[in-house]
Amino acid sequence: MLKIDGSQGEGGGQIVRSSIALAMVTGQPFQIDNIRAGRKKPGLMRQHLTAVTAAARICGAELAGASIGSARLAFQPGSVTAGEYEFSVGSAGSATLVLQTVLPALMIAGGPSSLVLEGGTHNPHAPPFDFLDRAFLPILNRLGVTVTATLDRPGFYPAGGGRISVHVSPADKFQKLELLERGELLAQRGRAIVANLPRHIGERECQLLRMRTGWPKSCVTLESPADSRGPGNVVVLEIESRHVTEVFTGFGERGVRAEAVADAAWRQASRYLATDVPVGEHLADQLMLPLGVSVFRGGPGGEYRTFALTPHSTTHLDVLRLFLDLDVAVLDHDRDACTVRIGRR
Repeated sequence: MLKIDGSQGEGGGQIVRSSIALAMVTGQPFQIDNIRAGRKKPGLMRQHLTAVTAAARICGAELAGASIGSARLAFQPGSVTAGEYEFSVGSAGSATLVLQTVLPALMIAGGPSSLVLEGGTHNPHAPPFDFLDRAFLPILNRLGVTVTATLDRPGFYPAGGGRISVHVSPADKFQKLELLERGELLAQRGRAIVANLPRHIGERECQLLRMRTGWPKSCVTLESPADSRGPGNVVVLEIESRHVTEVFTGFGERGVRAEAVADAAWRQASRYLATDVPVGEHLADQLMLPLGVSVFRGGPGGEYRTFALTPHSTTHLDVLRLFLDLDVAVLDHDRDACTVRIGRR
């Protein structure tokens, strides 16, 4: 059984989720200790536990230590079974992170699968649905799989209650991903999403975005979803280029001014626009696992150019190397940019 130190590197929940995903794909059992040891609340949280139990159900895994607060988890995977599944985090925990735990195995399952996930869809420190739908899945589909996602109902922190429907058609043959250039800029869009809160919050966010960006008024819009189970506020900026779409977000919090929320999203987007790097730091991290899985299944892998890797991403690569026999190269161009290559040895 593979032994993993959950406190290594960045030391967060990504180590648990990626280890589970890779165990499902490879059939390699593992035991992870010191789960999230450096966090304010160490051990498995509810969203991590949902990911664990969802994965176990899909692949018939045997578990030990699968409880909230547990610092140790043993995971013995069985065979992945395609099918129809429903999972609920039971809180505002991220439904998108649960999806990204089980998706790699369903990409190579014996047939199509449908998933319904309930929980948070727009969470700080997790990829929001908009990023999943507009940035991540379109690139994932270039590898040869077909994954579609629908936001049935938004779920914001702390109420949660969101719902995502996903359909996965596995790849017959994986294609190479090459994402070294952004291509010409096609569109820029901004949205202020305000649910069960005063409308003036979104109006102020839109006003600041128009002032900061200089975009036409029609490119910045205000949305007020009527079906949210709780209050929520997110600013979403979308930069669409020929070869890639990137999404940047700012999340409203109690005591944080609306202008600061919009400004947080714009700072991320403006940094991206000031460079010619096609892949932002969060998307760079999310692409590593599916590229590794594609190589494991005989595909050619790929390469992409991004910002200098974050500690989160370097830890993610370390976990990939534990499970997969890969040729991984990180070629630094300068202190602000690099090319990541993942392929066969």
